[in-house]
Amino acid sequence: MEIDRGCDYDWEKEVEEFEKTKAGVKGLVDSGITKVPKFFIHTAERLINRGSTRDGLQVQIPVIDFQGIERGGNRRMEIIDEIRKASQTWGFFQMVNHGVPMSVMDAILESTRRFHEQPKEAKMDLYSSDGRRNVRFYTINGNFRKSDVASWRDAFSCTFMDGVVDPEVIPPVCRTGRDFLQQIECMKSEYLTCLYYPACPEPDKTSGTVKHSDPTILTVLVQDDCGGLQIHYDNNWVDVPPIPGALIANVGDLLQLITNDKFKSVEHRVLARSTGTRVSAACFFYPSSDRMLKPYGPIKELLSEDNPAIYREVSYIEFVTHYQKNVRESHSASALSHFKKGC
Repeated sequence: MEIDRGCDYDWEKEVEEFEKTKAGVKGLVDSGITKVPKFFIHTAERLINRGSTRDGLQVQIPVIDFQGIERGGNRRMEIIDEIRKASQTWGFFQMVNHGVPMSVMDAILESTRRFHEQPKEAKMDLYSSDGRRNVRFYTINGNFRKSDVASWRDAFSCTFMDGVVDPEVIPPVCRTGRDFLQQIECMKSEYLTCLYYPACPEPDKTSGTVKHSDPTILTVLVQDDCGGLQIHYDNNWVDVPPIPGALIANVGDLLQLITNDKFKSVEHRVLARSTGTRVSAACFFYPSSDRMLKPYGPIKELLSEDNPAIYREVSYIEFVTHYQKNVRESHSASALSHFKKGC
């Protein structure tokens, strides 16, 4: 359902004027606005159930302690089993004692804050909604339609295709992001997004990040202590509370596909807030360039007569293209449903 914005409302003009400023959401806040632009506003139906409790009880997502994993043996198998259970039931879990130094985590959050809090003129040349650019600053990401709702946040992103990006194109203030990636690197291609959520004058009308699932294989996130991240679990929105020194991992859509729904990619969102500023950095993992056209389907070892393949084989290029055209920044179903057999 689209929002009733009035017969005199010029949607294209408002979006165009916002994009022309190249200042992002922080530019709106700095200008002193007291009303949220209409293309950020959700319908009432989409903003219900903002709470974080179920039946009056706080719900806790799994926290996995990696202490002792380097010893191998039983301890390593215990940790692997905890990851498997969390991926099956929650699709999200927090990791502590994971080996990434606190100094590196603090540095990526601080560089995120420093980048976004620079004067507008220092960031304008990087501003672009074009996802083909390897290094960019944006609020609206890609194709934006009247039925879409913008997220109340700004982002700075770097694409490390096959682990490579020209360091000279990364602003000096953000180069600690490479140190963070090197600490958590587990695949050849990564997409690092440094997110900035300024205070919102009308937080009940919008979201810091609209609800979505990730179309990639795996996401690893570091967040500050402000809170606001929630996942959709058992028909409720559940807080992912900040834990000092923790990293957050979540299953992506493509991993759910290749595990034949054994692991769950769940919807998540970030709430807008009336005070304070949230910062976080998310690293999205996906196939390397030489595997972009490789067909991915459910792992054969997981299949049987009682557990047949739910999905057809699909390349990552086809998968993510469908997501970008039909799912991202909208409120439609997950990309996964399109690739079910018989669809």
